Amino acid sequence: MLQVDPGVYIGAAADLNDVQALSAASVSHVLSVDSVDPGPLLPAGPGFSRKWVNVLDEATADLLSHLDACCAFLDQALDGGGAALVHCQAGRSRSATVVTAYLMKKYQLGFSEAYLKLKTLKADVQVNSGFQQQLQLYEDMQWEVDTASPAYKQYRLMKIAERYPELQQVPREVFALDPAHSRSSEVSYRCRKCSRTLFRDSSILGHPVGDGASAFIHKKSRNMSGELTCTSYFVEPVLWMEQALLGVMNGQLLCPKCSSKLGSFSWYGDQCSCGRWVTPAFQLHRTRLDEIRQLPAQK
Repeated sequence: MLQVDPGVYIGAAADLNDVQALSAASVSHVLSVDSVDPGPLLPAGPGFSRKWVNVLDEATADLLSHLDACCAFLDQALDGGGAALVHCQAGRSRSATVVTAYLMKKYQLGFSEAYLKLKTLKADVQVNSGFQQQLQLYEDMQWEVDTASPAYKQYRLMKIAERYPELQQVPREVFALDPAHSRSSEVSYRCRKCSRTLFRDSSILGHPVGDGASAFIHKKSRNMSGELTCTSYFVEPVLWMEQALLGVMNGQLLCPKCSSKLGSFSWYGDQCSCGRWVTPAFQLHRTRLDEIRQLPAQK
């Protein structure tokens, strides 16, 4: 067990057995980031405030979604005059991810700076590649999980794609509301053929522009010269798509009103016309859509 910040310690599961060290450090809160229930390891006697985040030490595991709650738990320990131990099985990856996030949030540090600070104190920490990417996204979101952020939405979809098709269905919470059944002043996009509203501006998941024609050399196309632009919108799933996604990895996206082809989806991912690969991909072709903007009310 090692102190990494005033009142915050990092350790391994075995440290839960060291009653003397826990007492000497005034540990009042235990944050377990492990796939094994830490309950049996906790010493008998006066209880600790406990939080258990059940997650495997795998690059595909989702720890990002828990980071805000973990940081709040550590703040709770310090605000109450106590101290907190953050542990996983070995004290190297999962616990290090949470502590790095805490340092980032508390001191408003970038991932690299906070991680280096931790490694300087505990040289054996080794956050896996997936957790590193999640911490970089945490930095991009300014140290708070923003579920409305396009980057977070894309991340969440990637996590679902990694488990598809073993999932029986796509979790309902990842679908945007069907804009045809609700009102908003947002820019919206309609089917060009029947004018059915399909999605709103906030559902668009942008991506960095790809390498253009050079990304398509393997396709040996005849007219792939010059700079390419995005000819499709990549969006989060919208509720009207739900039936099309059930139990399949890819397929067409048809207008729910007139059944005209709007685009396609693939949980494996697909390549945008700009050359960028997007995973997973829910794309609707711009040529099949009309953009609708609300005119400002005249005074």
